[in-house]
Amino acid sequence: MTLATLSDVLQPALGGGYAVAGLVTLGWEEMRAYVAAAEAENCPVILQAGPGCRAHTPLPVLGRMFTYLAENASVPVVAHLDHGYTHEECRIALDCGFSSVMFDGSRKPLQQNIDETAAIAQMAHEAGISCEGEIGFVGYSGGEASAGTDPAEAARFARETGVDAMAISVGNTHLQQESGAGLDEERIRAIEAVTEVPLVIHGGSGVPDEQRLKLARTSRICKFNIGTELRMAFGAALREAVNRDPSRFDRVSILSETHDPVVAATRHVLRTMKA
Repeated sequence: MTLATLSDVLQPALGGGYAVAGLVTLGWEEMRAYVAAAEAENCPVILQAGPGCRAHTPLPVLGRMFTYLAENASVPVVAHLDHGYTHEECRIALDCGFSSVMFDGSRKPLQQNIDETAAIAQMAHEAGISCEGEIGFVGYSGGEASAGTDPAEAARFARETGVDAMAISVGNTHLQQESGAGLDEERIRAIEAVTEVPLVIHGGSGVPDEQRLKLARTSRICKFNIGTELRMAFGAALREAVNRDPSRFDRVSILSETHDPVVAATRHVLRTMKA
């Protein structure tokens, strides 16, 4: 299976009543487990390199890892830059083989966010890849507070940027370790009423499974970003492997024991978005 763009997987999801998981990666072990889970569930998957991942591993290396997995997978795999903060960062990702970039101008004034996102969307489209943008601000658990997406601003943002997917703030929060109260469905419907672009939920770990499935099937939300709950599964498996034999020091032996638990956790996540 060849590398897919974001539009390649989101447009069928939009018409088919399901969503695709954008899975936040930190290293090879998770990436490989995520693709194995997607193959087991026979669904596409989006591998995401966020700021934390990029601080640990350079974009050229990540690009090669993502594309290798995509080229050898039996399902569509998107190589996605998550939360790119500059034009240069998005350009480097494009040059490194990423098939999709997300430019995050959500902390900037509306017009600046529109102008900068539009420029990056144009660059991406000229290269044959996809672009995601964000309107409103999705905050962080224990950190910056969210600013909900205004439907009128969302309509303007979608129209003037030409993005292929639009991240919105509707009660979602990054880094939640437990399911919260759920998303603001009234605000989601108001945004849907004035836009046609596929919608994205960042901080999907905080969305209850039942609501994920409902919105995947009945709304324009076509992508849920999931990071924290899978990092928790990886951490628990790693801790168990280390504690099982304190004298063991071979990292390959230890890390190999994270694979099956992370695959199982990922398969559960994927099932909350399927048709």
